[in-house]
Amino acid sequence: MGKTAQLNAAVLGASGYTGAEMLRLLAMHPDMTITAATANSLAGRRLESVFPHLNGVFDGEMVRLEDANFSNVDIAFSCLPHGTSQDAIAELPSNCRVVDLSADYRFRDADLYASVYGREHLNAEATRSAIYGLTEFARLSLKDAELVACPGCYPTATLLCLLPVAAAGVISKQNIIIDAKSGVSGAGRGLKEGNLFCEAAEGLHSYAVGTHRHAPEIEQELATRFDADLTVTFTPHLVPMTRGELVTIYAELSAGETVETVHAALSEQFKDEPFVRVRPLGDLPPDTRHVRGTNRCDIAVFKDRAEGRVIIIGAIDNLIKGSSGQALQNANVMFGLDETKGLDFLTPLFP
Repeated sequence: MGKTAQLNAAVLGASGYTGAEMLRLLAMHPDMTITAATANSLAGRRLESVFPHLNGVFDGEMVRLEDANFSNVDIAFSCLPHGTSQDAIAELPSNCRVVDLSADYRFRDADLYASVYGREHLNAEATRSAIYGLTEFARLSLKDAELVACPGCYPTATLLCLLPVAAAGVISKQNIIIDAKSGVSGAGRGLKEGNLFCEAAEGLHSYAVGTHRHAPEIEQELATRFDADLTVTFTPHLVPMTRGELVTIYAELSAGETVETVHAALSEQFKDEPFVRVRPLGDLPPDTRHVRGTNRCDIAVFKDRAEGRVIIIGAIDNLIKGSSGQALQNANVMFGLDETKGLDFLTPLFP
């Protein structure tokens, strides 16, 4: 078999956390070369002057989006904020296939996007046809995709836990409760008072209670498995750690179902997956330290002391499986590459 042709990759929004992580992962990919990195406010700066740990990753200066050369780019990873991302993607040439890490193309309904994010969508047709890139459930669609919307970090962890059991009919769509916790990097690199060390350290707090933007995204995807609309209770919390995400999900068992059948549905779905591990019944609960620095998701199932309910717990690294790693996993599938390329560091960073 001949050598795989090298793919040229561009990273839009290289100065943020997801952009930096995207560049780090691409640097380890044997079949992708970084040919452009944009960062409007830091244009003219070399990457290592902003992120010293990325010294040697990209030999060039970061440039403004309009000054970047996309003529030979095969895949563009947009790591820009919502709203900004769709503006940038609209300007890319047709030779660029796109993986968008923002929220701009996650909703198939442009009106729903507008109501959740407070901005009219530029291209209702594009968001309707974009592929929702939860890789384990999107492979067939990804192969021919021109535009892929990476799920949010909370939806990634939540949907990996819930989609298989919803499809199998072993849980009810009623009264699903999602208690979610994330490290501070999930809020991005922008200067925000709540993310200052003195504000975030040595404490734990909930935020966007009853209003978080990821809840409608979770509901959109679950509705396709339940074949019915539903509403979930979703509450996120900020944990004083850099990275990591843990979701604890409480659900009602369907009539005649047990914790064992829930576990069986998850185990069957993910038995051959390289990045999702379902722990044996009775094993320890997932811990963010057990997936830190990897593209893995760890899932475990427990019996609730409340009769007829089950507890499902999932852990991911929000910057990798919840963002840049999943984006690269999607790109691998899009171009017919081994799905684990650039992501085959299976051992987490511990301690």
